[in-house]
Amino acid sequence: DLGSSEAGRSIRERVPPLLTDMYQFTMAYAYWRAGRHQEPAVFELFFRDNPFGGGFSLFAGLHDCQLFLRSFRFTDEDVEFLRSVLPPATDPAFFQFLRGLDCSDVTLRSVPEGTVVFARVPLMEVTGPLAVVQLLETSLLCLVNYASLVCSNAARFRLAAGPRRRLLEMGLRRAQGPDGGLTASRYTHIGGFDLTSNVQAGFLFGIPVAGTMAHSYVTSFTCLKEVWPQTLVAMTGNPDPVDFISLTKGWLSRVCDLLGAEPRKVREGELAAFLSYAIAYPHNFLAVIDSYSVGRSGLLNFSAVALALCELGYRPVGVRLDSGDLCRQSLDVRHVFRLCSEHFSIPAFDSLIIVGTNNISEQSMAELNKKENEIDVVGVGTHLVTCTRQPSLGCVYKLVEVRGRPRMKISEDPEKSTVPGRKTVYRLVDAEGQPFLDLVCLAVEPPPEAGVPLTCFPLGCESPSTSVTPAQVTCLCQEVFTKGQITHPPSSAAETRAKVQHSLQTLHPRHKRLNEPVSYTVALSEKLYNLVTEIQRGSSNSSNFLLAN
Repeated sequence: DLGSSEAGRSIRERVPPLLTDMYQFTMAYAYWRAGRHQEPAVFELFFRDNPFGGGFSLFAGLHDCQLFLRSFRFTDEDVEFLRSVLPPATDPAFFQFLRGLDCSDVTLRSVPEGTVVFARVPLMEVTGPLAVVQLLETSLLCLVNYASLVCSNAARFRLAAGPRRRLLEMGLRRAQGPDGGLTASRYTHIGGFDLTSNVQAGFLFGIPVAGTMAHSYVTSFTCLKEVWPQTLVAMTGNPDPVDFISLTKGWLSRVCDLLGAEPRKVREGELAAFLSYAIAYPHNFLAVIDSYSVGRSGLLNFSAVALALCELGYRPVGVRLDSGDLCRQSLDVRHVFRLCSEHFSIPAFDSLIIVGTNNISEQSMAELNKKENEIDVVGVGTHLVTCTRQPSLGCVYKLVEVRGRPRMKISEDPEKSTVPGRKTVYRLVDAEGQPFLDLVCLAVEPPPEAGVPLTCFPLGCESPSTSVTPAQVTCLCQEVFTKGQITHPPSSAAETRAKVQHSLQTLHPRHKRLNEPVSYTVALSEKLYNLVTEIQRGSSNSSNFLLAN
């Protein structure tokens, strides 16, 4: 359970209050000196562009944010370090103030974790004393940015792969450090991957783990004399050990005869490796077969060992291909499996699985789907966990209200201007049950009603306004943390994963296209649009509305 005390301890170790930028403390001190540190303030966390050139993102990292807020407090050691790095003239009373800080006056409203989200939509709203909510900025961004990015990347790989193929995340060795590797394993599973090679992620998060052998295991063997033990007891019947090497040699001869292959080209060391592994794991025999030659050695050796296991009542699992043309090789491998199944009357042999793992990218995954192939499981590493196509989601954390007054950053670059005021987001759904617009309203506005037309102002569109009539309306904002406590119980990883799949299924295919998707509409309510326009024109009745860049 991610809500356990163990998860809380993990967050305190991974994300202590000092895991932030120095300027958060310099601003906090300036607020404190000015007597403004207790002023009520509101910040929003959002991103400006959908990642990977796509039409959507997934929101992830919320539960870690809740745990971080619950455990947020400075230790004596933290404060002493800050005393050593802040200017010597810093008032000593400020450090006493820091020592007593926590999030008991902080409220967090958020989109549910695992929801499909879009650019410019507020994902989280953080309300509380100005100095405290300022200090939270970097840590919250750190917890959301990569989690949401890699979860979205996983969802794109799942869309590229289709629903049938199983996906294995295997990127730990290529990840940006241990925490990056763990975070990737956790959130790629939520985003749609079935398995991970990361054992620690399996331990911490309950993700199914998988893995068998590397090429080094195969190449470490040179001859059959290295196989020990050399016997295996059948699953049923005679309890006496069977000479497994002799049994396999007999099957190898029969397989070579069936396929017209040359036994002398078969690598003895590879056969020894497969025998040794099968004796160790007779119920879980899955071998990498491209250490030398798939057609002339690996496939023959695997088939012989697997058929010997079948004769003794075991059921081998399959093979892994890690180089070359995976599609063509998978067809060749399946052809041999079917021949063996028919010729030797072993039905299960036809359904052995084929795993493909050769530097798979989103593009190669999509191409895999276009070609005829027999790959059942795809393992993805580097391009998944490092998010090769886009290294950061670019979430930002912006001030939108102080002392109940809206605040807005105005920039010469319209993309960097912010939308002022506390807000609530509603997802509008059409008669077919598909979302078609996210409406951003001021929090004080009444919610839109199903069946009632409304005027809104789409962001990034040439036409200033449009009229829509939703068939259903869903509020995306929920209060998840208040008065120092988690108020909305976090979902389990399985529940969040299911939410991701449901959220994606309801989204129209045109928004899920991997290339050139149709943009989903995010719009401002009429009242919010009027507020933005008023501030931009400088015609508000008080300069308190305006915070220029």
